[in-house]
Amino acid sequence: MTTDLEQLRSDLLASIQAATGLDAVEALRVHALGKQGAITGLLKTLGAMSPEERQEQGPRIHGLREAVTAALADRKAVLERLALDARLASETLDMTLPVDAVPAGSVHPVSQVMDELAEIFADLGFAVATGPEIEDDWHNFTALNIPESHPARAMHDTFYMSPSLRLRGEGRGEGPVDNAPVMPLSPEGEREQKMLLRTHTSPVQIRTMLANKPPIRIIAPGRVYRSDSDATHTPMFHQIEGLVIDKGITLGHLKWTLETFLKAFFERDDIVLRLRPSYFPFTEPSAEVDVGYTIKDGKRVIGGSEGWMEVLGSGMVHPKVIAACGLDPNEWQGFAFGTGVDRLAMLKYGMDDLRAFFDGDLRWLRHYGFSALDVPTLSGGVGA
Repeated sequence: MTTDLEQLRSDLLASIQAATGLDAVEALRVHALGKQGAITGLLKTLGAMSPEERQEQGPRIHGLREAVTAALADRKAVLERLALDARLASETLDMTLPVDAVPAGSVHPVSQVMDELAEIFADLGFAVATGPEIEDDWHNFTALNIPESHPARAMHDTFYMSPSLRLRGEGRGEGPVDNAPVMPLSPEGEREQKMLLRTHTSPVQIRTMLANKPPIRIIAPGRVYRSDSDATHTPMFHQIEGLVIDKGITLGHLKWTLETFLKAFFERDDIVLRLRPSYFPFTEPSAEVDVGYTIKDGKRVIGGSEGWMEVLGSGMVHPKVIAACGLDPNEWQGFAFGTGVDRLAMLKYGMDDLRAFFDGDLRWLRHYGFSALDVPTLSGGVGA
């Protein structure tokens, strides 16, 4: 039997080495190791052998199986590599084709402006913070000192989630908001939070102050949602907010930051700002920020002071907001500001209808879009 095993081993290994295709290798595997294979048949004979014969023949049969299995795997790997090399050799690219033969994609103006803003504020020492777009009532309104009677909570401004989709809150909920039903108290005495699509990125400021110790310098860019739609408003738009929490922060720091930011963004030194007293629940004092413009060829151009255009809302962080995040307002002060990214893109790149940002019109994207190589840098210009 030993001679037969050696002969079988020699024949199988020679056949495997001579196989020229994967189908041939698979056929040899079935012939040798399949249910009716030659080696499988030998393994079945072990049960009928005496202990002495099994001790002698068992290692030889198992050694034969391992040798054939290894040879099959090696030959299969070689043939697969040869097949891949042949495929790569046949699938060539014609590098002589003109570049315009393939339509080039473009970077959306909103994405470009987001990158420009991140570049500017990174140079000013700000980190980028993000948060969920589905928020709870506490983070979106209550922690920001927005009372229940404030119109921003109304159903016609805010997209509230249906009760079946609401998630469990953090035990800091408020009473009913217009027609939005209040979720029942949990067994621990905590109130279920009403869930909504965030109306601003200010909840990111709250989450950052709760999770990090001051000093804090962050910007919070992202999508926000409000029930509004016309040439200058859409139900979903992009917003960026900034937050600084530190000791000894004053309104002067805010004005300098905004002035530096706008000069870098519009890439002009003749940017003139005007701060008007205003009211926001989460800042005190609050200020609307106008930027000066001039009229050229019948169009508004940012720079100069022939007229004024509102671009930002800002103010010193309200002491109640600082206290809601577990900080002592007598020790820590800060400022916050916010603006629409889409609006900044319209002002800088000459667009006059916000709705076109979301139409997906390829002609509009080709006209206003940016090349993937237009990476904004402060050294080369953020609008490069």
